[in-house]
Amino acid sequence: MTRLPRYLLSDSEKDALLHKQGALIERQAAIIETLTERIAALEAELGKPRKTARNSHLPPSQDPGRGKGTGTGSSPGSGKKRTKKPRPSRPGVSRCLAATPDETIVCRAGHCVCGADVSGLTQTCRMRYDHIDIPPVVPHVTRIELHGGRCRCGRRYRATPPEGMIPGTPFGPNIHAFLAYLHHSHHVGFERLARLATELFGLKISEGAIANALQRLEAPLANERTEIIKELRAAEVVWCDETTTRINGRLHWQWVFVTPNVVFHEITPRRARAVAEAAMGGHKPAVWVSDRYAGQQDMAATHQVCLAHVLRDVQYAIDSGDTVFAPALAKLLAWAIAVGRRRGQLKQSTLQQYRIKIDNRLDGLLAKPTPHPAGRKLQAQVKAWRSKYFVFLEDRRVSATNNIAEREIRPSVVFRKVTGGFRSEWGARVHASYRSVTSTATISGNAAFDTLRGLASTLFTPNPQTA
Repeated sequence: MTRLPRYLLSDSEKDALLHKQGALIERQAAIIETLTERIAALEAELGKPRKTARNSHLPPSQDPGRGKGTGTGSSPGSGKKRTKKPRPSRPGVSRCLAATPDETIVCRAGHCVCGADVSGLTQTCRMRYDHIDIPPVVPHVTRIELHGGRCRCGRRYRATPPEGMIPGTPFGPNIHAFLAYLHHSHHVGFERLARLATELFGLKISEGAIANALQRLEAPLANERTEIIKELRAAEVVWCDETTTRINGRLHWQWVFVTPNVVFHEITPRRARAVAEAAMGGHKPAVWVSDRYAGQQDMAATHQVCLAHVLRDVQYAIDSGDTVFAPALAKLLAWAIAVGRRRGQLKQSTLQQYRIKIDNRLDGLLAKPTPHPAGRKLQAQVKAWRSKYFVFLEDRRVSATNNIAEREIRPSVVFRKVTGGFRSEWGARVHASYRSVTSTATISGNAAFDTLRGLASTLFTPNPQTA
């Protein structure tokens, strides 16, 4: 930088130059301070533990190092090889004989090993076993011929189709139920489903025909779904969860609402609270069980948060280095959950005493000074949510975790990962209705396939025609 000759600048010009230099120095000092804080934050991030499925809400599929060959039995992302524990031995078992065999074949010996003829001797059963096989499954084709003619009145007439075999699609209710069951319950795509039907059963069916069959089931499934909504809006306890899904490549959300009697699935473009409010139709149950997502708060008179999610946050604080608050809280929550599992063996008065003890111990933990930042952050979260931790110790209908809803939504997560999502809006609607109807049927003790077959039969109601 060339120096300016002093005699070329007046005093006012020098003052202006000094003012500019002062402003520049202030800006540079602010930038230096910001960068220093950023460096400190990045250094702090480097010291934090990695988030995994054990200490956060990340799914196991997103664990660092998963699938990179860290060794048999190694924890994802740890890089450490863990010895595999030997499995305890179990007593051997064999399949029981069928109570009502379809056929019994009695075999009598003709010769002894020495060559003597023993066919005329009295023989007793020395060995009995079952041979089980599946006969060839082939389509049963029924040709329908509707005869008719012209009446003396001048009008044409035609015979009524047989029950369950009205004109239209050639595929019957069993095939409709079979296609829906394999696609939605076992995540078989249309192409593989067409191959499977051809190679295993000799049923030639195109992917378009499969799509038409599934779309045809939308109406009967929707009718059952309407009845499920009515029962949902009368429930006293509701478990709720949500997950992502995709329709035509765009992000959507699949919600599930579980009660002791019914299961309701809904797929919408949003994750907003309005989805849950619309599903409940203004009804407020006694207890709502969910995670701590803000959109699910204050949906009922009482809210039980999922303690499994809380324990993951506790584990993250422990991994971060907190040795005061987080370990003690983990033991307390584990004890509370263990008490909840034994509720069926405890009197109500005993359960109340446990609740008081647990609350008192939690008060003591919250009063302890916690030096570690992760522990202080966790402590602040517990103070904000503690009134929603132990509802299950007061109401025996409530569980300590949201595992019921998570298990219910898991098949849809697998469906999304296997198939990649939905290509149409109607496909998402059918899937939500299918999951609602079949899961509700399972709660009632009915098989999913039998339920589907009954609904598919309504598509083939006799329809008398005259012409």
